[in-house]
Amino acid sequence: MPRFSANLSFLYTEVPFLDRFAAAARDGFRAVEFAFGYEFPAEEIAARLKTHDLMQVIINAPPGAYAAGERGLAALPGREHEFAASMGTALAYARTLSCPRVHVMAGILPDGADAERRARHRSTFVRNLRFAAGEAERHGVALTIEPLNPRDVPGYFLTTQAEAHAIRAEVGASNLAVQMDLYHAQIVEGDLSEKLRRWLPHIGHIQIAGVPGRHEPDVGEINYRHLFALLDELGYEGWVGCEYRPRVGTSAGLGWMKTLCRQG
Repeated sequence: MPRFSANLSFLYTEVPFLDRFAAAARDGFRAVEFAFGYEFPAEEIAARLKTHDLMQVIINAPPGAYAAGERGLAALPGREHEFAASMGTALAYARTLSCPRVHVMAGILPDGADAERRARHRSTFVRNLRFAAGEAERHGVALTIEPLNPRDVPGYFLTTQAEAHAIRAEVGASNLAVQMDLYHAQIVEGDLSEKLRRWLPHIGHIQIAGVPGRHEPDVGEINYRHLFALLDELGYEGWVGCEYRPRVGTSAGLGWMKTLCRQG
């Protein structure tokens, strides 16, 4: 059975952010993740983790001006200094939280970007990832990059698993892996089982949600019972992040863990 982490940017939003750690622990989670918690002191988050005996398994690097629509800086030419500063912040939080990995967001392409412009963004992404991987390695931290679907995040630079793995290979850093969100991957391209079989050694983190709707994984077109069994078969030892929007309430909707992971 996979090990599940509660994504506190999506789950337990019935309570304030800092209270979500206690709520996740009460429901039996031993690990958590979230996108952005930089408005809270890292020491305060670390205290919540310690109090509730939780592991922080991944955080996102700062995304730039999120309220203005930015979704990362790593593939944006001319923003290299901002990206370097954002990685410094992310790695400082990772150290304080004893968090082993950081998700580096690529960013949004400008409207109408042609092949030449896209190539420039790609080369910027590769250079920035090499820099970030070097900085992260000094602190014993791994990095991930994640393809996102264009329906939820229009214009995002990275959309397919093959593209992400090609960039991973080009960067050539041992501490860089791909973060495979099965929700995004199903919307963009499907064929999830074969992609897991092909690339699992280079997948650093997995996330789940039902398609369509991004609700609990026991509703929709993805056969998560099959995929969880496949992860066990393939020997996946990482965490599976629950990054979905509960239909009614977080705790009330957790029955899927028993029904989808039942043996036999």
